[in-house]
Amino acid sequence: MKLSKKETISYGLGAVGKDMVYMLSASYVLYYYQDILGVSAFAMGVILMAARIFDAFNDPVMGVIVAKTRTRWGRFRPWLLIGTCLNAVVLYLMFAAPPALSGNGLIAYAAVFYILWGVTYTMMDIPFWSMIPAFTEGGKERENLTTIARSCAGVGSALITVVTMICVPLLGRIGHSHMTEREIERYGFQWFALVVAILFVVLLVLTCINIKEKSTVDMEAPSIGKMFQALIKNDQAMTVVITIVLINCSLYITSNLLIYFFKYDIGGANWNAGYVLFNTFGGGVQILSMMLFYPLLRKLLSALQVFYVSFVMAVGGYAVLLIQMFMGVRNVYLLLIPGFFVFMAFGMLTVLTTVFLANTVDYGELKNSRRDESVIFSMQTFVVKLASGVAAMIASICLSISHISQDTSAAEAAAAGASSVAVLRMTMTVLPIAGLLIAVFIFTRKYMLTDEKLREITEELQRRKGDIR
Repeated sequence: MKLSKKETISYGLGAVGKDMVYMLSASYVLYYYQDILGVSAFAMGVILMAARIFDAFNDPVMGVIVAKTRTRWGRFRPWLLIGTCLNAVVLYLMFAAPPALSGNGLIAYAAVFYILWGVTYTMMDIPFWSMIPAFTEGGKERENLTTIARSCAGVGSALITVVTMICVPLLGRIGHSHMTEREIERYGFQWFALVVAILFVVLLVLTCINIKEKSTVDMEAPSIGKMFQALIKNDQAMTVVITIVLINCSLYITSNLLIYFFKYDIGGANWNAGYVLFNTFGGGVQILSMMLFYPLLRKLLSALQVFYVSFVMAVGGYAVLLIQMFMGVRNVYLLLIPGFFVFMAFGMLTVLTTVFLANTVDYGELKNSRRDESVIFSMQTFVVKLASGVAAMIASICLSISHISQDTSAAEAAAAGASSVAVLRMTMTVLPIAGLLIAVFIFTRKYMLTDEKLREITEELQRRKGDIR
């Protein structure tokens, strides 16, 4: 039985909810603890990076647990539901640090709940992606669903980019109108995290209800060794995975530091309005790029051509943004011009890297006579987490070097020495440019799965299967 529209929509909605939670953590946990609560940037960087290293061991263990699960509801959905509910609770607590905590106690609280958040997120993330073979027939249907889900996940991330700093001040002022801006943000994040957590649970419950597993499907639970063995034997998968790490590092460095740029570089009483406008515009562009611009360009160009066009757009956008920064541009509407190209490029790159990774599965089957779908897509989950950890560490080092902290008011920081804002500007533009250039250099030299090559691989695989029969 082929995949129904109801199942496709339900799975896509689950991906939206899942990445709303992920993006809230990836983009704002550093800001919440460092800028609002006063934890040192370096301490937060260590916590965020350590949590990602811990994930290297946690992800495969969770895969083994899921693979050995046997229940009347299947092996995936029970963990998907349990992990979702636990992660929603931890998400709320992570953004609801008790006001009485400070110093080492607050650092310990941040470390415990961020690591718990990672553990519970993995608890639902691994079964979410691993269950695809349990309700699809394989081949193109499976790869198409994966691509749709990754695109929906990108929509969830973009939604958080758009609405977070609109909702946080509004929610924070409910019953707290006479508090300082920092106190309003503190309460705002607490209530916003609760809203996101509830939406997350609702969307994933819909996924669990509407997706029916096939009891005959077996799940391979890849160990770390199997992941890297699969990559070593599949040079095309290795190339795409490295590209994904570099692209996501570039994106997360910018997303982590963007709020600091508006608050402490542009500054002024209306910095949040500018930040919200920029993010709303950018999030909308990202969604349109995935749902509209990419399909349109794909009709005119090959996937590889769209990929290179996206890189040119991203690097060009960053370069113009850097020039505007050092020219002292404060008009947010002018900043939207390079922002348009950066956001559109990353939206299309999100879809393209997923497509390219799916292509490497067929290549690996041809080369190694085995399909490593679960291994390769489990690796993607890990490397995206790794990229966010590396980016957070880089962002925290930038904040430490530039001496941007919660003790500096927006107005004072905006008028601070040129060296502080220069470090911020260079980190959020030059480092992403370098990451993207390295990514495209490696990709150009190593990736060879053109449309023509993919057709040849498909024909050869079909011939082999025909010979076996």
